[in-house]
This record gives sequence, structure tokens and C-alpha cells, in this order.
Amino acid sequence: MVERDPYELFYWPGIQGRGEFVRLAFECVGAPYEDVARRPESAGGGSKAIIEILQDESGASVFAPPILRHGARLVSHTANILAYVGPRLGLVGESEVARDTAHQLQLTVTDFVAEIHNTHHPVSPSLYFEDQVEEAKRATHHFLESRMPKYLRHFEKTATRSGGPWILGDAMTYVDLSMFQLHEGLSYAFPQSFVTFRARIPHLVSIVEAVRRLEQVQKYLSSERRLSFNQHGLFRRYPELEG
Repeated sequence: MVERDPYELFYWPGIQGRGEFVRLAFECVGAPYEDVARRPESAGGGSKAIIEILQDESGASVFAPPILRHGARLVSHTANILAYVGPRLGLVGESEVARDTAHQLQLTVTDFVAEIHNTHHPVSPSLYFEDQVEEAKRATHHFLESRMPKYLRHFEKTATRSGGPWILGDAMTYVDLSMFQLHEGLSYAFPQSFVTFRARIPHLVSIVEAVRRLEQVQKYLSSERRLSFNQHGLFRRYPELEG
């Protein structure tokens, strides 16, 4: 693997999902990458491209997308991919402490994302939402009352203590981009509860708006590459869950 090797992202087509946290990193700095599964299947894309990697027994074993292929190397899991590309894209500090701190926060994002997903699939991801509506209502109630505030307060506290405009101080990192994606997703999924809570996290809101103003991010958000939130992805809007 050499740095000129292309970045190839493998994630399910048609949704933002966990792959969006990785896309934002590439898009923010204008780094070229290919979203392989968005190619037609006839051109080596589609879900088939992902399944082929998951079933390939000749290389490193990966469990699920998102998966990044960079030369001969396969890297999986959102936080792990961001830890890998962050230094290469200039989206994390140079010191070991800076990189470990960013990775630590991103792993907390991973935990948060899992709990967000569980609001609409608390019993099993293999079941339809309609098969677990009552359980989802109960899970969402506890999420909005307890878990979402706990995570967001932690991120707000981190941003406040940093003493800078970004979550880790004076320089933007991939964690700031993840704060943006969490904000957008929660605004979509829980428009009543999250919008009300925003007043309690002013530092995070400031970071989100700073990310939104970045030229490359603006270009991405207005492009066809930025898919809309929908009822098949990670962040889903079910009004009955907020009722």
C-alpha cells in the first residue's frame, strides 16, 4: 500500500448509515474516494461488492461494513477507519495523546450510535420495526429521557473544557464532523425532543454550525452524493415513538 492508492469505501447503497461518518471525513477535505457499492452491479458495485468482501477467505476477515480498502489493506468499523484516515487527511493531531483522545471520543460516538439504532430495533435488527413497535416505544422513552442527554452532556462538557472552537481545542478533527452528523440525524429522527434539548448544548451547536459553513461540506450537502435520511437507515423518523 502506498498513499497514492485509492480510498475505496464499501457501505450499503441507498442509505447514509454508519458509512456517512467516513464520507464526511473525505468530503470535508476534498479527498478523492470511491463509494464502491453505489456503482451499478454490472460495474462491480451494489450490495454484491460488499458481500464478496465479507465472504472472501483469502485476506483479512471483516465482520460488517463500513469497510475501507486502501491498497491491499482492509479496515473496518467506523471509529477504526477514522483513526486510520484521520492522520492521512489532516483531521487529527500529530501526537499520540491527540490521536488517542480523538479515537476515544469516536468510540463513544459508536456506543451512542448503537443506542440510537436500538430505539427502532430494540429486540433484533433481523425483525421489522412493525414487529417490535411496543418495545421500540419503551426503548425510545428511556433513550430520550436518559441516554441521549447523558451522551450529549458528555460531548458538551468535552467541548467546553477544550478551550477552543472545536471539540478538542483549536483544530478541527474528524470528531467534530461526527458531532455534525449526530446533530443532523437526531434532528431528523426526534424533531421535537432533540430541538428542545439543543439549548442545553451550546458549544456542540456552535461546532455543528461551524462544520456546516465549511466550503467543502456545503458542496457535499448540496450534491447528489449526500443521500437524504430515510426509513431504512440508522436515523429513522417514527412519530409514534416521540408521542
